[in-house]
Order: sequence, then C-alpha cells, then structure tokens
Amino acid sequence: MAISKELLAILACPLCKEELKLTQDGNGLKCVKCHRVYPIQDDVPVMLVDKATIEEP
Repeated sequence: MAISKELLAILACPLCKEELKLTQDGNGLKCVKCHRVYPIQDDVPVMLVDKATIEEP
C-alpha cells in the first residue's frame, strides 16, 4: 500500500515545516526546502529528524 494523496497533502517536514514529496523510488518523503529524506517503513512514514538523511538538491 502506498502513501495516500490525502496523507501526503497534510504531512510536513518536522524540522522546517515545508512540503514533502514522494521520492522517485517510493521509499521516502523528501522535503522541498531542507532536502531531508524521511524513510517509509512498512507503509508508515518515519517522521523523525534523526532518522532522516540529507540528499543533494
């Protein structure tokens, strides 16, 4: 099961409060501002800053 559009619309980066986009591989949510990628494990986004990785823009 993928992340629903409704859930994606209300989620925001916990650090900078900006919009998140699904990564190309569908395994994470990437912040449009700070470029942190929050992993998705068992169809549940892990929205913890210390679990996120930073990806180049």
